[in-house]
Amino acid sequence: MEEHAADPSHPRYRSLLMRHRLEIAAEKGMLADSALIAHGRGEAYDYLLDEKTSSSAHVATQVALGALVNAQHPVLSVNGNVVALAGDEMLLLAAKLDCPLEVNIFYRTPERMQALLSDLHERKTRLGIDAEILGAEPDATIPGLKGPRAKCESKGILQADVILVPLEDGDRCEALVAMGKTVIVIDLNPLSRSARRGSITIVDELTRCLENMLSMDRTQLPSLESYDHNQTLQDALNTIVDGMRNKFSDGKE
Repeated sequence: MEEHAADPSHPRYRSLLMRHRLEIAAEKGMLADSALIAHGRGEAYDYLLDEKTSSSAHVATQVALGALVNAQHPVLSVNGNVVALAGDEMLLLAAKLDCPLEVNIFYRTPERMQALLSDLHERKTRLGIDAEILGAEPDATIPGLKGPRAKCESKGILQADVILVPLEDGDRCEALVAMGKTVIVIDLNPLSRSARRGSITIVDELTRCLENMLSMDRTQLPSLESYDHNQTLQDALNTIVDGMRNKFSDGKE
């Protein structure tokens, strides 16, 4: 069981818990072989961010939630790592926004899709919520992408005007932006192509960001017009540099 992954008193319990979730998902066939490598890369950035949500990331989260709330056809896109790390939170957000959640993965195989869809439906039943889960019957493609990873559903990603794509690959992020969609990226690396090309980028750890989003007051959210993309990325870089300086100066490991 998840609660036995590590001692809750451990100073890095949350990190160990995320790793445990990925191990379980890998055993179920939900992840690509590179999934653990990608997660490790993100963990390194989070350590430099002191494993906290910065003020800039908090504002970006508010702007992103406002865009989703005001969208005509919002959609939440999930890949294997997202389902493994934050499947519950994504389903809860979909239910709260009354929008579909669509499984859309880079390394698409029938086996992986079945494993991910089954996991999401099991979570949905356990949570007792009503959330539409798409991806099982793709009937459209994302322009600019080739092969199985371009597959999507016309009533989901294809018609979305605002789409949340956590931990997304750069190619698909660019393709969605090229379609004229407002693309919300959650990425711990402010230098990644997804972070740079997205419409709104939240430089924060996935589960921490979603917990913040689920608890936010939706009545007074900042507008998209108030969001400065370049400044948000620069703020994240500044936070990383300042954090590195602090760790060296105070002798922390």
